[in-house]
Amino acid sequence: MNAKLITLFFALFIFSAYSQQGTWEKLGTRPVDHRLDKDVIMVGARKGGFSKLKIEVRGGAVNMHKMIITYKNGTKENVALRHNFGPKSGSRVIDIRGGKRFIQKITFLYDTKGITPGKAVVHVFGRH
Repeated sequence: MNAKLITLFFALFIFSAYSQQGTWEKLGTRPVDHRLDKDVIMVGARKGGFSKLKIEVRGGAVNMHKMIITYKNGTKENVALRHNFGPKSGSRVIDIRGGKRFIQKITFLYDTKGITPGKAVVHVFGRH
């Protein structure tokens, strides 16, 4: 093989490996209510399952305690977050137990005591 073919083959291999990692899809957005300590994002049926989640917070701060992922089959997974999200912050990548799963809803438990007065908005993303 000549050098051009080897380079083309290598580039296609890298592109293929990268594209199989999946893309992030926005699953939902929820403004944080300073009077409540729980919010739910309904995900519902989506094409394909999700293997990873991540959270982004914009506009205000929130002290997130945990999230509860309810899967399509009714089983639940508790994910301890225990993190003070600032107005422009995000979570670690959260691996979903059992690989790709269909998500019915995600429930967040948080508090906003002593947190900035700006209204936080929580965004959840899933990776196929």
